[in-house]
Amino acid sequence: MAYRTEIEQEVLELTTTPHKLVLHNDDVNTFDWVIETLIKVCKHTQEQAEQCAYIIHYKGKYAVKQGTYETLKQMKDAITERGINATIDK
Repeated sequence: MAYRTEIEQEVLELTTTPHKLVLHNDDVNTFDWVIETLIKVCKHTQEQAEQCAYIIHYKGKYAVKQGTYETLKQMKDAITERGINATIDK
């Protein structure tokens, strides 16, 4: 029974603990493509997307969104399908 409790705790943490969607800089994707992706996938404004793109470029990576794992997983998958490297961090 204790094993089930541990699994339930892990699921609870994955669904309620804020996670971060992190985009990583590369030498392939253009600013325009990253900005367009952030607007379409993450629902950023033009200004937010531009600011994120510059931070990603100069810092190497940036957490562009925070939320539950499930929500961010869908966004991460959509972003990586567009050829941009993204991860989900705690």
